[in-house]
This record gives sequence, C-alpha cells and structure tokens, in this order.
Amino acid sequence: MNKFLLKALVLASVNVALLANAQFRTRNRMDKLEDFDEQKFSWGFYLNGNRLDYRIVLNPRYGSSNNQNLVTSKESYSFGAGLIAKWRLNDYLDLRLEPGLQFGQRQLTFNTQSNDQYAAGTLTNDPFIPFPLTEKDRVREIKTTLVDVPVLLEFHGQRWYNSRPYVAAGVNYIVNLQSNSDSSDDNLQQVFRSTTHNFAWSAEMGIQFYFNKFKLTPAIRGTFIMNNEIVADNATTPPYWTAAMSTLQTRAVFFVLKFE
Repeated sequence: MNKFLLKALVLASVNVALLANAQFRTRNRMDKLEDFDEQKFSWGFYLNGNRLDYRIVLNPRYGSSNNQNLVTSKESYSFGAGLIAKWRLNDYLDLRLEPGLQFGQRQLTFNTQSNDQYAAGTLTNDPFIPFPLTEKDRVREIKTTLVDVPVLLEFHGQRWYNSRPYVAAGVNYIVNLQSNSDSSDDNLQQVFRSTTHNFAWSAEMGIQFYFNKFKLTPAIRGTFIMNNEIVADNATTPPYWTAAMSTLQTRAVFFVLKFE
C-alpha cells in the first residue's frame, strides 16, 4: 500500500471516529436534515487531495534492456476542487455529476541511451543519428491541469443515526489543459506531448455525516484513464522518448471532502 493511500486511510479513520463520537454520543440524538435526501435535486462542492501517477507499458525493444525498465515514473501529490449536482433516483440510488479541476506535476525519467545500438536501423525501424542524453533530455517534468467530469452512480445504505455509508462507480471525461498535443515541437525540443481528451473509470467509497446545516462526506476515490495518452514524437526524432513506451495512462487516488 503506497504512503499516500495509507495516510489518507488513517486520516479518514480519525475523522470518522471523531465524527461518529459527535454524532452518536447520546442514544436519544434526533436525526438531522431528515428531509435532505428526499430532494429530487441537490447541490454542493468538494475539496480534495490527489496522488497522480502513470501506468507505463514499455516497448520491448526501446523501453527495456537486460530486463531493466528504461522509463520510470515519479508520482506527485497535489489538490483539486469541484462542484456536486445530485439527482435522486430512488431510496438507494443517486446519480451524481461532479465536475472539478485537478492540479499536479509528474516526472518521467528516460534512461534510454542504450537505444543507440539500434541506430543503424532494423527491418521494422528506420536508422537514426544518436546523440548523448543530458539530464535535461532524460527528465521530463510534466505539469498537469485536468478538467475532470465524472458521472457516478451511487448506491447507499439506510441512515444509521446521522450517518450513511455508500459506494459509487462511473465514468469520467477528462481534458488535459497542458497536454501540448497541438505543438509541432516534441521531446527533441524538451516538449512532452500527450492527448487532450481522455476517458476514464472511477470507483469511490465513503460515509455521509449529517449536521444541522449541511452534510459532510469524507471519501476515497480512484480514477484510471482507459485510453493511451501518448502523442508520438516526430518521425525524425530518435527513439529515446515516446518510442520507448507502448502505453501511458494516468492513475489517480483522491481523498475527498464533500459539502452539501
């Protein structure tokens, strides 16, 4: 289990314990916001911390050497925020639209100098002119601003005092505002390009807590892009960068606090 997810689970557990103590410390406590979930439509907002990383499938020729991966990814930790629109379907199901903005910066390292062995070309690959990779060539700092639009189907249990557990799953449309996909420059000019328009799936679980004036929901969400985000380097660029990868996909874990 990664450190971010462990910290998020510990923080969520502490919050749940404190909230549970406040909500359930008297047996005769009255239910709060009793009619809130009977509304056909309701609104809110959320704040979140995120952990962004890449799932990489390497090209067997250019992406590995002597059973070692030549391309590695370093995750980032950042934040985001968004809005909530809920449509009540029945007593146990809600449909949620939660558009948000996510920020992050990831790092890709290309230890692909050994690809010089293919400089003469092969039956399936053109020859290229090798050159020594500097630190600036090897490391790509990839800044990311994502417009994330998830549509989630939420299944929840019955209220117990002033709380209610739930699970949710759905699909996302994600726009990468810093993709550089339209740039004519590529990694030869230190420009990493990826797709602008992406599709993902998400799964989420949490507990809803009811207070006098609002509903607070701490939750954990995982989001995983399904399409390949690579925009290939130009044909004349040596196979040090995108040619070393077959597939590149964003993976994200969120700790979310929702206010409704």
